[in-house]
Amino acid sequence: MSPRPLVLVTGGSRGIGAATARLAAARGYDVAINYAGNRAAAEATAEACRAAGARAELFQGDMALDADIARVFREVDERMGRIDALVNNAGITGLASRLDEADPAEIRRVVDINVTGAILVAREAVRRMAPRHGGTGGSIVNLSSAAVRLGAPDTYVWYAASKGAIDSLTIGLAREVGVDGVRVNAVAPGLIETDIHDSAGLFGRLAQHGPSVPLKRSGSAEEVAKVILFLLSEEASYVTGAIYDVTGGR
Repeated sequence: MSPRPLVLVTGGSRGIGAATARLAAARGYDVAINYAGNRAAAEATAEACRAAGARAELFQGDMALDADIARVFREVDERMGRIDALVNNAGITGLASRLDEADPAEIRRVVDINVTGAILVAREAVRRMAPRHGGTGGSIVNLSSAAVRLGAPDTYVWYAASKGAIDSLTIGLAREVGVDGVRVNAVAPGLIETDIHDSAGLFGRLAQHGPSVPLKRSGSAEEVAKVILFLLSEEASYVTGAIYDVTGGR
């Protein structure tokens, strides 16, 4: 029997990251779970993965910090082996406000994680997957957002802008590493049932905006995870450079 493929999920302790880790385990992957600070939540995700028959290990690191990114990948190499897939999920919105009222330090933190961090995480993944680095190919799924199209006015315009950068990363990197057998895609979630809204100070947002979605409801993290797992899989073997909306038509 061939070994289970290995996927690294950044920001895997909650929300879409945790749902993706659990579903990946159920579908035959071993899972490396990165988390920043909430070890208890990350351990709960890992336990669910193990219950599904996967090997699951935790890797603490702030995906805004160059040194942490390099260390996490090195530790995954040493403890679990070379990754076959990456879910480039770690990200934040910052506190909701108008742009002219936003804290510059908060904006920089969002960009450091969502843009610079995501680019460096993708870089490290390619350095494991590309044949020129001893790899055999692989698949990367980046986390974009419907905010790229909607702009997130009066909420977090800077977050929308950061996710626009993810779209550009996805398209450009897909074209760059296709020759290496590495596929790069993205999902763009809409109004999804995670605690990211409360973290931004947007309490009650799901109930308020869910009825305005064409499907008349918010989505679940598991529904996003299913699209991510499709893009990681061989069922999407001829899909690269794509950005899949998971928005209920919003």
